[in-house]
Amino acid sequence: MGSIVPIEVIDKRILLIRREKVILDNDLAELYRVGTKALNQAVKRNKERFPDDFMFQLTEEEKKKVVTNCDHLSRLKYSPNLPFAFTEHGAIMAATILNSPIAVQASIHIVRTFIRLRQILASSTELSRKLDTLEKKYDAQFRVVFDAIHQLMAPPIPKKRIFERKGRRIKLFPAYKKL
Repeated sequence: MGSIVPIEVIDKRILLIRREKVILDNDLAELYRVGTKALNQAVKRNKERFPDDFMFQLTEEEKKKVVTNCDHLSRLKYSPNLPFAFTEHGAIMAATILNSPIAVQASIHIVRTFIRLRQILASSTELSRKLDTLEKKYDAQFRVVFDAIHQLMAPPIPKKRIFERKGRRIKLFPAYKKL
């Protein structure tokens, strides 16, 4: 990594835990180029700067889920410590207590990434709302199309095939009606 951290790198490190977008302490420490232990010690020395909405510690169950779902966090699996999760504001506060030029630069990029994620979420919500409005408005006009799509998605209906052999009717097996 150069002096500027690419947004794509930060983007992959932001997780959704407890309905909050957060970055874990070991990822934050890596971005700020300090050890996780050094970061956590600095945070503990400045505990009053990190209220619950800036930082929280994961539970054992949350840690297991994160390790299972995120390949880059597999090293946490054997760690006896539960990681800390920093919100956007907590990540900025961590940069201020570390007080290094790299931490300041990285925090700027982290904030930009959080902002970009908020914008994506807002546009997605807006698009969903517009689609709902269109569906309600044109529902009657497109009912035929929706019904046809539903029929195509339905499994085929079996029909019985019957053969005659020497005057006797023999039921062989069900066959599927071709559409």
